Amino acid sequence: MSLQTLIDQAENITSADDIAGIKASITASGEWLESAFDNTPVDELVTGRAKFIDALLARIWQLMGLDAVSGLALCAVGGYGRGHLQPHSDIDLLIVSHKSLKQPAQEKISQFITLLWDIKLDVGQSVRTVKDTLSLAKEDITIATNLVESRLLTGDASVFETLWEKLNGRRALSSKEFFKAKYEEQLTRHAKFNGTSYNLEPNIKENPGCLRDIQSIGWVAKKHFKVSDGFDLVGHGYFAPEEHSELISCRMHLWRMRFALHLIAGRSENRLLFDYQPDVAEKLGYGRDGKASVEKMMRDFFRVIRRVSELNKMLLQRFRYDMLNQSVQNDVPVNADFHLLDGMISPTRSNVFDSPEAVLDFLNVIADTPDVKGLDTDTIRQLRNARRKFENQYYVEREACRGKLMDLFRHPHFFDFGWNIMHEYGILESYLPEWDKIVGMMQFDLFHAYTVDEHTHRVVKNVNRYFQPQNIEFPRCGRIVRNLDHPEIIYLAAVFHDIAKGRGGDHSELGAEDVATFALLHGIDARDADLVAWLVENHLLMSVVAQRRDIYDPEVISEFATAVRSHTHLNLLYVLTLADIRATNDNLWNDWKSSLLRELYLMTQKALDNGLQCQVTLDDRVKEHKHTARIILESQGIAEQDIKSLWSRMDDDYFVRFKPAQIAWHSQVILTAEKSELRDDANALVVKANDNSAKGGTEILIYGRDRKALFAQVASVLDSRNCSIHDAHITITRDGYVFDSILVLENDGSRLSGENRTLSLEKAILDQLEKPGRAHDNKRKLSRQLRQLDVPTKIRFFTLNEESTLIELEALDAPGILAKIGHAFVDRNVVLKLAKIATIGERAEDIFIVSNDAGKSLTPEQQTALKKQILFKLDQLEDINIS
Repeated sequence: MSLQTLIDQAENITSADDIAGIKASITASGEWLESAFDNTPVDELVTGRAKFIDALLARIWQLMGLDAVSGLALCAVGGYGRGHLQPHSDIDLLIVSHKSLKQPAQEKISQFITLLWDIKLDVGQSVRTVKDTLSLAKEDITIATNLVESRLLTGDASVFETLWEKLNGRRALSSKEFFKAKYEEQLTRHAKFNGTSYNLEPNIKENPGCLRDIQSIGWVAKKHFKVSDGFDLVGHGYFAPEEHSELISCRMHLWRMRFALHLIAGRSENRLLFDYQPDVAEKLGYGRDGKASVEKMMRDFFRVIRRVSELNKMLLQRFRYDMLNQSVQNDVPVNADFHLLDGMISPTRSNVFDSPEAVLDFLNVIADTPDVKGLDTDTIRQLRNARRKFENQYYVEREACRGKLMDLFRHPHFFDFGWNIMHEYGILESYLPEWDKIVGMMQFDLFHAYTVDEHTHRVVKNVNRYFQPQNIEFPRCGRIVRNLDHPEIIYLAAVFHDIAKGRGGDHSELGAEDVATFALLHGIDARDADLVAWLVENHLLMSVVAQRRDIYDPEVISEFATAVRSHTHLNLLYVLTLADIRATNDNLWNDWKSSLLRELYLMTQKALDNGLQCQVTLDDRVKEHKHTARIILESQGIAEQDIKSLWSRMDDDYFVRFKPAQIAWHSQVILTAEKSELRDDANALVVKANDNSAKGGTEILIYGRDRKALFAQVASVLDSRNCSIHDAHITITRDGYVFDSILVLENDGSRLSGENRTLSLEKAILDQLEKPGRAHDNKRKLSRQLRQLDVPTKIRFFTLNEESTLIELEALDAPGILAKIGHAFVDRNVVLKLAKIATIGERAEDIFIVSNDAGKSLTPEQQTALKKQILFKLDQLEDINIS
């Protein structure tokens, strides 16, 4: 069926009462959209749906007698006003009249709108007089924007003509006011996406560089120039013809993606979620290869939106001067090629970027000129042209460019702003083929929020932040980097740390090879080259050890310190690790991760000072912690004899693991309980929560006679209350009491919200532990994103010594996972000593140290039985009964 046939059917509907017939016509139009998608230009589909809806609405208006009402018009506004409709886009209507309508007309309009709902059109409508419409348009920029693109569908043309004249008259919102409002609106919208286009689940309509940025250009141009076609901007001197063609091409690409997304989702959906990406990629012709197809689609998408962002900046900057009637206030010469126009760097001549070397010289000018606020339109245009002119050869192949790049990396101010320009305008991808390969590269997990290149850009900016005097959040990192003789080393490590992702091997090892080659080519000293290659190869080491190993085990510290080699390696690895984690996902960094890395850093530093005598380091720590904790307790009036009696039941490992303030709090809680509830009931349990004892989160202390499934019960309660366990230390005292210290955060990684929250958790845990026969119902379900991700379960066993076995678990971080694992331990008579919980996006990467019920390490047979039991528990879909 053709579009014209559909329009003819709509125009020939004989009765407004034929709901079934009208709905059949709408269904046929949807079928046409889907069937024509593969072989019809998307602009014909988008405008075609609008034409069909035009015909349908005009016919229904006529059949309901509304065309006989004088002074009444039906108008399309918003996107529909532009004559564009995606498959499931809303149909925005304005029913406008010269004056207030009488009752019969109001009733007819009400029947008209009700019918549109009955036939399942997604309509957004308003009914107003011309006067009311004008008044609201002055107060609300959204309404004003919708009206900029309004058009008459049917009805009294004189009403629409009056409205249009007054919308563009002297008393209406001026183009100056309109531009300022839309410019601020765009800035606010971009900020919601963290100022980047490179999100892994982008919104095709709202993301920076997406359709809304194109529409913003059109709205402002239509309001100011009263033009209906963007090509008119070429005549006004704002666009070169090829730039206008490029913008239209980008819009077509984004339209096609959005169209496919609507078809796949079956509704108005603008977020390209992980759920839809494989099907959308297949629909767009990228193939059926899953991640590989999605990656191709997204690389094209990210390159398109960069082009849109550039064109949007160029146009809006010119508009700002012309529409606000501004002239340049300050014209400051920089050199023969550039000057500053109100802080925006601008070329003094055409073709200023006549070679790749000139592009790098320009970055050096920016680094030398702290007053640069941004790039003006002519600079952006010439940079874009240069990128294309020299695209047949990477800049690194030119010897002169190599020296200029190293001058930039050694410049004390290049990374303040010049690095942003290098990243944003594709200069680094023009320089380095390895970087070119990671531009727009997807990362298929919930750990990373950005593409590989955007993540790396943010790592570099984090490193640069440490150099700044205003850096007060990370003073240790600041002291480290400001004492470097060659700061370019840490910047190069940041640039190369993920550069080899997606090549099918260990990206750390391949990246180390890449940076070694780079160093040789760029004349970097051999010692510095070895250091930066070591940093790239080991950039994950510190975070893995901190989050997945027992950092209070002397063997772990010894192994890590041996790998680190020196204070220089440790210092730079610490800086790089913090910068890397903080650039991965805005929600991942928290006090807990900070405290883990700080503890590992300080203990390794001490071990290096002691010549890798890690046991000496830990013995010193025991003495120091006992001494400080004793002072705190004695100040609280607790007797020395009571302190000695309690501490004699603890191993040295306890005093290594906990800070003096924690030890003092534990001791105070236990000694108080032993004089009250535990004295009255030897089987009672003490449950206390403290928001201040551990810097990384809320600590929950559980003390009393040991019992089966205790950890599983606690884990299930915390999970049901939307808390996540990040660390659990389970101690059995020498006289048979269990002493559990569990550190918890909210599921989003933030600290618990307040005293009421912690008291509620205390009560919930105690209620559960005091009623072990009661099942605890956990209703938390797997999230939408987690359902789309395939994380195979892996379980590995390592015998630490005669008394302990270490278990490494990787699995999908599903609700209730710790409770299930805890029950598997109980089922197989396994005693849990320590749990270290790490959630990396969708992946649970947990460490458990256990023994059998005889206090020995697990035998091979016991390991096999436990592995089967854990897999069985994790495969169960129903909720766990933790009785």
